[in-house]
Formats: sequence, structure tokens, C-alpha cells
Amino acid sequence: MAAGALVEALGWRVVAAGRASVWRLMPAVLLAMGIVAALVRHPIAASRVSGGEALGAGVASGLLLYAATRAFVSVAGRWRPFRRHVVQAYEDAAEIPLAGSLALSLLIVVPGEELFWRGLFQARLDQSLVGAAAGVWTWLAYVGVNASSASLPIVAGAVVGGGLWTALAVWSGGMLASLASHMLWTGLMLALPPRAGREGRSA
Repeated sequence: MAAGALVEALGWRVVAAGRASVWRLMPAVLLAMGIVAALVRHPIAASRVSGGEALGAGVASGLLLYAATRAFVSVAGRWRPFRRHVVQAYEDAAEIPLAGSLALSLLIVVPGEELFWRGLFQARLDQSLVGAAAGVWTWLAYVGVNASSASLPIVAGAVVGGGLWTALAVWSGGMLASLASHMLWTGLMLALPPRAGREGRSA
């Protein structure tokens, strides 16, 4: 598990240093992490609630997170460094067509992250730690790894989104809820970006 987290952190450092495109490197990194995670531990959709409940909670939380993110970016975007990072993130996304970024994100990046972080990392810790401790440590590790990106919106997304997806996994006992939430939020953020994101897309 530590090796997977280190690989993702190193991937983000390479991207932050400008040595590779985020859309070329990170999908490959997260695809490998997701495959290995699924082979090491068979992913569980939900063990504490029904699949329908997990899916419903994931969809509802994804929509709420998207609305909250739009509101947050509209306020935080008044701070120039944050706005600059948001614009830069969407300029990077504009390197490839929207259909391509959606496909890479929804078919590779998000599933890879969820398989590793919620499907393997958190699930393994849950076997040895008491209560919500596994979720807390997973969240802290997830934020730490994403901090390697040196991107304010990515770190903010990891703090808030990562906390939500970790909580969903703790509640449901699986990764279906967090996967649904993560996919919906990501898809909406790409397809219907906040104002600063639209500036980046059109740059």
C-alpha cells in the first residue's frame, strides 16, 4: 500500500515539475494502481448497506459536492493564487478534447483511485484499526499524496472530496458509494466547470 501511495506522489511531483503532462502520466499511474489493487483485494461494493442505498448516497453526495465546489470556487477564486491554479488545471485539461478528458477520468483515473484508496488502502486498514481510524488515516494519506501536485484546487478537492469519499466507504463498507460520488463530481466539474475553469478551457 505504501508503494502505491509513493508511486502516485512521485507521479504528481513529475507533473508539478513540468516533466510530463498530467493527462499522459497520471492515467497510466492510476490504471496500474487500480489493476494491482483489484488483484490484491477483490473490491467490495457495499457490505453494511444495500447496493441501491450505496448508489443513491453516492449520486446524491456527488451532486451536493459539485454544487458546493462551484460555490467555493466562486468565492476562493477571488484569491489570485487559487484562481490561477484553477485556470491552469483547466488549461491542462484543454490539451485534449473534452470527450477524451471525460473518458480518461471516468474510465481510468477515478476508478483507479477508488480501487486503490477505498478498495484496498482503507479496507486493509479497517481490518486492523478500531472505529473510524482507518478512514482518518486513509484521508490523511490521500491528502498528503495529492499535496505533491502543488496545485491548490487539487489539494482542496482531496481535502473535501477525499473526506466525503472516505466517509462514504466507512458508512457503506465498500467502494460503490464513493465511486459513484467521485465519478459524478469529476464528470460535472469537467463538463460544466466553474467560471475560472471556463476561462482555462478557452485559453
